[in-house]
Amino acid sequence: MRIFLTGATGFIGSHVVTELLGSGHAVLGLTRSEAGAQSLRRQGAEPHAGDIEDLESLARGAALCDAVIHTAFDHDFTRYVENCEKDRRVVAALGRALAGTDRPLLITSSTGMGSPTPGALATEDQFNPGDPSPRVASELAGEALTAEGVKVIVIRLPQVHDTVRQGLISYLLDVARQRGVAAWVGDGANCYSAAHVSDVARLYRLALERGRAGARYHAVAERGVSLRVIVEILASGLGVPAAPISPESAADHFGPMAAFAQLDLPASSAWTRAQLDWTPTGPDLITDLQAMDYTRPGRGD
Repeated sequence: MRIFLTGATGFIGSHVVTELLGSGHAVLGLTRSEAGAQSLRRQGAEPHAGDIEDLESLARGAALCDAVIHTAFDHDFTRYVENCEKDRRVVAALGRALAGTDRPLLITSSTGMGSPTPGALATEDQFNPGDPSPRVASELAGEALTAEGVKVIVIRLPQVHDTVRQGLISYLLDVARQRGVAAWVGDGANCYSAAHVSDVARLYRLALERGRAGARYHAVAERGVSLRVIVEILASGLGVPAAPISPESAADHFGPMAAFAQLDLPASSAWTRAQLDWTPTGPDLITDLQAMDYTRPGRGD
């Protein structure tokens, strides 16, 4: 198949490119820069000029391909609500381009959307359209398209990691570096589910090839790693103290990341593994955190 891929030069998307090409698919990758176009060509993919603000460029790319995988997302957390609404518009635009066909659209969401109540184990069969998280916008857009007959498949992500990036954890690392202390909130018992980026990329490919319309798949290798454990490793790597802070102090300490530092996001992938024969094989989160270079600043994607 020829796949139109948004976020093709990003952390996750670039690994999806490699996975798709390695399995014999062709990739048309969205990019807004010449440097991105050159990077895609070096990988063996074809660049498509545009970005997620340009809905017409998205429609053109989708129209040229047999399927669409949407991994792009604006990770400016000072504008999180706005960016989630932007993603709703992107999903809708891609879906309109596929309307009346059987070409699949794979969209990206968060495992938190599968939690029936805050802190409860997220599963693939759960979705609350009234969820207070702004991230619900993407799945609501997917639901609307599914009702119109578009073949929408949802990939829900945990903290996706390697030795350079770890999703929300990379942003918490930035705060620790700036503050000179690595902190957790309260007792630090809240947790993040996680998966290595290579396993996540493989799941996108398997869902493309075998997934069914309307399904939600969880790219989860580890159900939950406690924030206290994560933060203690960050502190050791940075050479700064690790300490708890109160919920009342979280906003001052973490800024826009305060709510994310307090999330409790355990998630299961039992159904996904059974349905798609997906078995994660990459390093676990702690292994990657312990192996990373803490002298190199960088953020998650």
